[in-house]
Amino acid sequence: MRSAKVTRNTLETQISIELNLDGTGKSSFETGLPFLDHMLDQVARHGLIDICIAAKGDLHIDAHHTVEDIGITLGQAFAKAAGDKKGLTRYGHAYVPLDEALSRVVLDLSGRPGLAFNCEFTRATIGEFDVDLFHEFFQGFVNHALVTLHIDNLAGKNAHHQAETIFKAFGRALRMALTADPRMAGMMPSTKGSL
Repeated sequence: MRSAKVTRNTLETQISIELNLDGTGKSSFETGLPFLDHMLDQVARHGLIDICIAAKGDLHIDAHHTVEDIGITLGQAFAKAAGDKKGLTRYGHAYVPLDEALSRVVLDLSGRPGLAFNCEFTRATIGEFDVDLFHEFFQGFVNHALVTLHIDNLAGKNAHHQAETIFKAFGRALRMALTADPRMAGMMPSTKGSL
């Protein structure tokens, strides 16, 4: 099974993540950020990835360090679990609607970090969660997972719906990219010979 355990400790956060890319969508989150937990659960369920995250951070200051460092640590765990990527589809994409909202996520297990994040949220916070932190989460993820990720919110009037379509589409795009391609068995999905 493609799985990993990663722990990251800094003066600002202490984070432990267990990840199984060949899971069934089970999840457990203790981050102190209920809305982020809700979004990460969408990734687990729609990506069929088992994710367990325990995080303690300086939330008395704000959520920035915790959210960014969860993204970083999840990216590290993802890179470790994905291994050499031989035989994988490599590319993944998904469109996901939720009522009036629609988002598209396209990714490449490229070995190169890149993020294009195009989302104009209709309000600055969802509950107490600052929507600017979604960009920080995904930037941390791509920098350490070494993937290219394009996120586009195409429609939406409700910020909760906008965010939920993004995270559901992210999970489904991951699921597609991580799927084995039987015609690529044992082969690297790149003309360069490595990713």
